[in-house]
Amino acid sequence: MNAPVDVSFFARAAKPITSYRPYWAKRFGVAPLLPMSRAEMEKLGWDSCDIILVTGDAYVDHPSFGMAVVGRVLEAQGFRVGIIAQPDWQSAEPFKALGKPNLFWGVTAGNMDSMINRYTADRKIRSDDAYTPGDVGGKRPDRAAIVYSQRCREAFKDVPIVLGGIEGSLRRIAHYDYWSDKVRRSIVVDSKCDLLLYGNAERALVEVAHRIAAREPIERITDVRGTAFVRRPGDPTAEGWIEIDSTEVDMPGRVEDHINPYLTTSEQAQAQGETCSKDDGNAEPAMANPAIQPLKFVPNPSLQSKRKPPARDRSVIRLPSYEQVKSDAVLYAHANRVLHLETNPGNARALVQAHGEGATARDVWINPPPIPLTTAEMDFVFDLPYARSPHPAYADEHGKHDGATKIPAWEMIRFSVNIMRGCFGGCTFCSITEHEGRIIQSRSEESIIKEVEDIRDKVEGFTGVVSDLGGPTANMYRLGCKTPEIEAACRKPSCVYPGICSNLTTDHGPLIKIYKRARELRGIKKVLIGSGLRYDLAIKSPEYVKELVQHHVGGYLKIAPEHTEGGPLSKMMKPGIGSYDKFKQLFEKFSEEAGKKQYLIPYFIAAHPGTSDEDMMNLAVWLKKNGFRADQVQTFYPSPMATATAMYHSNKNPLRKITRDSEAVDIVRGDKRRRLHKAFLRYHDPNNWPLLRDALKAMGRADLIGNGKHHLIPTFQPLTDGGYQSARRKNSTPTGVKATAAAVATKQGNAVKPGQPQKGRMLTQHTGLPPRVTGAAKPKPSLRKGR
Repeated sequence: MNAPVDVSFFARAAKPITSYRPYWAKRFGVAPLLPMSRAEMEKLGWDSCDIILVTGDAYVDHPSFGMAVVGRVLEAQGFRVGIIAQPDWQSAEPFKALGKPNLFWGVTAGNMDSMINRYTADRKIRSDDAYTPGDVGGKRPDRAAIVYSQRCREAFKDVPIVLGGIEGSLRRIAHYDYWSDKVRRSIVVDSKCDLLLYGNAERALVEVAHRIAAREPIERITDVRGTAFVRRPGDPTAEGWIEIDSTEVDMPGRVEDHINPYLTTSEQAQAQGETCSKDDGNAEPAMANPAIQPLKFVPNPSLQSKRKPPARDRSVIRLPSYEQVKSDAVLYAHANRVLHLETNPGNARALVQAHGEGATARDVWINPPPIPLTTAEMDFVFDLPYARSPHPAYADEHGKHDGATKIPAWEMIRFSVNIMRGCFGGCTFCSITEHEGRIIQSRSEESIIKEVEDIRDKVEGFTGVVSDLGGPTANMYRLGCKTPEIEAACRKPSCVYPGICSNLTTDHGPLIKIYKRARELRGIKKVLIGSGLRYDLAIKSPEYVKELVQHHVGGYLKIAPEHTEGGPLSKMMKPGIGSYDKFKQLFEKFSEEAGKKQYLIPYFIAAHPGTSDEDMMNLAVWLKKNGFRADQVQTFYPSPMATATAMYHSNKNPLRKITRDSEAVDIVRGDKRRRLHKAFLRYHDPNNWPLLRDALKAMGRADLIGNGKHHLIPTFQPLTDGGYQSARRKNSTPTGVKATAAAVATKQGNAVKPGQPQKGRMLTQHTGLPPRVTGAAKPKPSLRKGR
């Protein structure tokens, strides 16, 4: 199954997902779109569904939507798959719309964790939902995976429930929940699902589906990688496993007998084989007697060579129980560290965590991560017959999806191509590693080019601009470890921190080749790169930066240094600002060579664990010095199971060994301090100046208050409304600005054209930027000189 272009050397001793005998229902053929109603099922000739998928997202038949991928993969195995998208969860009736599934329910909250989807970092309810027609919020419940599972059980009690998606992945063990500010149980326990599939689960899902179809009881399916389930104490299926106890952080020290308080001093000395010189001044110390020697323990050489660690494939690590991590933040940090150390499919061991005591006791068992897909398997998944559009049920009165029923998430990826999976960056605030893993899974060049051609030829509304060729990280395509032995044994959380690993290949050649080939295709005007860029990797390949900057940047490029100071960067596992400076030099050099005015837009995080007020002040000074004004501000969002979330909850650093006395981390808690850190990022907003003045004076940095260029904020305070308008919907342009600017320009004899920066205004992340250069027309000169 391994294709010749499969550059990851990871040993894949797993059954290929294309090698299973198709289920008998394959005779019904391929559905144009997976059915969402009984009428659609009847059109296809189905009397029932073998598997029904329940999702919190609108159904978009596109490979960037998890339900579409899962549904098409199961369809390719011969199963009849129906979809219930965004059902009304107030009763079980909507869950009966397609009838009773023959095999099992597949449940997911959607492409995002439902709590992150609905609430901001300040715990405020969002009014929108990018995965819903019309961008309408409130179409899914809080903790949707749990609610949907309960309704599925209520609808058809005896049908197995298989839970998946990112919400399940991030909550597979006891986890800190930011919204309730407490540690919650594993979602396997709360949802009462029969089986949880975590990560990209095609391999596990195909195996589970065929085994259930073969009438194997789901409670006996306990040996599939990438799954989690509940075991009762004494379960016979757990026999033969070697348990490694990791329920404590500090090993006990030397144990000494308690001294009997009723013994005299001489009796105490006598009990220890000594004499008391106070009572017997002529006696010699007992240790002076050469016949009395301390005991020495040495390893037995005959046994030393026979000591072997237990086999990883039959050993399981017992984590601190739910009750322990709930009441002890140090043990929570320890459990989080152990879980992240057991994420490499090549050496990960199973994990088990107890929930409950006595009659209610049960173990949540987590098998090792799934084996990554090969390049040929990735091609198979992405080459399936996706319609690449939303379901017709969401169309407006004109049969289109571009009006009032437009789905923003689909619009964003409509003309994009996913070329890889996984990320070995290991950023502590990010959940990609916990979900997709560190092993990069890349598609072949031919499969990628074929999808670009399909977009060009089949997708309605395509204008010649491909919005992205990327993935979790734009430039990790076909990057991985140099040898399979090292890759399978590595336990590092990141391949690029604190520096790029010497065993990591950094050759961007295959990616450059795809970029060139894609942009030279007939009918393709421009290929943009919209995914996040790992610039510390990019500077290792100046040829890649040149290709990127000169052909794939539409006026500005967004990258994420996240901070400038070493303290927070070390807790994020991000490179120093020096890497950004090197990339900026290359970016400007190649932009100048191409004769283009292009701009780098750096993004930063406020209130991340390990960030002091002084760190944020220094970042604000750096922003002003470099001429940046942040319109959209990212505040740290403690997502379930992330390493930074463990820092936030425990005040400990899980990147190092956890003990009771291990390193403490400065945590930004409370609305007041979080507002202050956000205010430093938006130092230019007059609404923030009173708060910043008080903070700077308290920090002893009143020298940054004044009306000079070197000052951070001015002494004067204009009248303000106490808030700011978000860039999310209205591009942060206050009402009347455009009209006023146009009037001034007309008076001066200059014309202000839409999309061009206004004269005298500072460049920001979202206002005053030059228009994207798509290649459709020759760029027009700007009204002002670039920085």
